[in-house]
Amino acid sequence: MSHRIAAKITGVAGCVPPKVLTNADLEKMVATNDEWIRTRTGIRERHIVEKGTPTSHLAVQAAQTLLAQTKTDPNEIDLIVLATVTPDMMFPATACLVQDQLGATKAWGFDLSAACAGFAYALTVGAQFAAGAHKKVLVIGSDTMSSIIDYKDRGTAILFGDGAGAVLLEPASDNEGILDFAHDVDGSGGNFLYMPGGGSLNPPTHDTVDKNMHVVHQEGSQVFKYAVRRMAELAVNLLERNGFKSDDLALVVPHQANLRIIRAMQERLGVEDSKVMVNIDRYGNTTAGTIPLGLRDAVAEGRLKKGDLVLLVAVGAGYTTGGVLMRWAY
Repeated sequence: MSHRIAAKITGVAGCVPPKVLTNADLEKMVATNDEWIRTRTGIRERHIVEKGTPTSHLAVQAAQTLLAQTKTDPNEIDLIVLATVTPDMMFPATACLVQDQLGATKAWGFDLSAACAGFAYALTVGAQFAAGAHKKVLVIGSDTMSSIIDYKDRGTAILFGDGAGAVLLEPASDNEGILDFAHDVDGSGGNFLYMPGGGSLNPPTHDTVDKNMHVVHQEGSQVFKYAVRRMAELAVNLLERNGFKSDDLALVVPHQANLRIIRAMQERLGVEDSKVMVNIDRYGNTTAGTIPLGLRDAVAEGRLKKGDLVLLVAVGAGYTTGGVLMRWAY
């Protein structure tokens, strides 16, 4: 059964910090090389914030660009849903800091933690409000992964970058907007991709710092296998239950974790390269930022037009999965 939501994306914008970390730079930091990284992940470079730059900074920049593009007054925003696993601090929520910096005086908001599926989750949540109680909802995916990466760990150092993207959601008429969504969680995968330190289980101490517990820990092969399977299943199921074939798709915007995961999903779906948004080579994995940055780049490249059938799909730590099928509305 499909779940239509009468809400549509009416604008998208993004932000990546100016500083670039190339594969050649990483060769000087850890035992790896450009060819190894490119063939295994598809990444050439990623953007990294200057030390001390918080997640809220990228989120605000993306949101301000979006509001300017859509000619939206900050006071018109009713709700801010911000997906992140790198909040500025444990509390207040980063959404509160963003609300204040934007001057969105009438908005309420909260953070949502679903890792790489965070934006898909936030989009589905925000859309429910845009289709009901609210007129304008701001959904942001923003992460500064460089703040929680151990740059001596080759397995994670090569993968992640910093970035943010934002969309504006408004009520939609019958033939546009979100046609369906699908989400699930498999918490048994929680110990394959996680950050053990900093929460109530392992509060920060000298010991947790000494044990390197405040950085991303990943069992890459486990995460890879799960993501390959679930991204493909989710994409195929969403199309099938809505009576569409892969030929009907104008664009798939997958989470950008690894080019091999994207290509495996693409093969299962049976769509050509021109219908799959790939920008992992330039940004790496920006976690909650990848899908909105993909949408932004697709708009900039002229790959989205009104009425296009678009599929968003992501798998993240948790494990969390998210898929959204929509008609592009502008």
